[in-house]
Amino acid sequence: MSDSQATVGQNRRRVLLGITGGIAAYRSLEIARLVVRNGGEVRAVLTSHALEFVTRTSVEALTGNPAYCEMFALRNEPSMAHIELATWPDVVVVAPATANIIGKMAGGICDDLLTTTLMALSPHLPVVLAPAMNTRMWNHPALARNLETLRGDYGGRLTVVSPQEKLLACGEWGMGAMAEPETIWEVARERMEKH
Repeated sequence: MSDSQATVGQNRRRVLLGITGGIAAYRSLEIARLVVRNGGEVRAVLTSHALEFVTRTSVEALTGNPAYCEMFALRNEPSMAHIELATWPDVVVVAPATANIIGKMAGGICDDLLTTTLMALSPHLPVVLAPAMNTRMWNHPALARNLETLRGDYGGRLTVVSPQEKLLACGEWGMGAMAEPETIWEVARERMEKH
């Protein structure tokens, strides 16, 4: 590997982190911390439901960047934030990837900043989904269909980090807990290195 290739590889650490409205949203903060600790930069896009679980302030404190939340914001966000955000990263990580966001992505629904940004992504960018939901939702045929649709749409650039089997927030034991933040970060880092 040449010096220029090594330098490019070291600089490819821009992670766009999509945070959605699941109880695992608080664990996304650890993903942001891991990226920054390893020399990367994070820009986070939060859905309105994500703001029920984590605060804009906590995300901004951990990333050192504004937290993007509104499609048409009155803050210092550019009016075409979804285009700027879609072309900025080296990898996109959606964690937690709820059944809702997976369904919206599969259906091409663009009704907030995150879904609009995901639709506008550069066609070569790797995308990492870390599903988190109740076991019955994880096992539902509609979710399987939506994931299959996304695999077709995104091709080899989509990686789904399987959830864990454990005691879920709802009190039930089963598959559906989001993978460990360290695992998600390692997958994202591998995808950046291959990209």
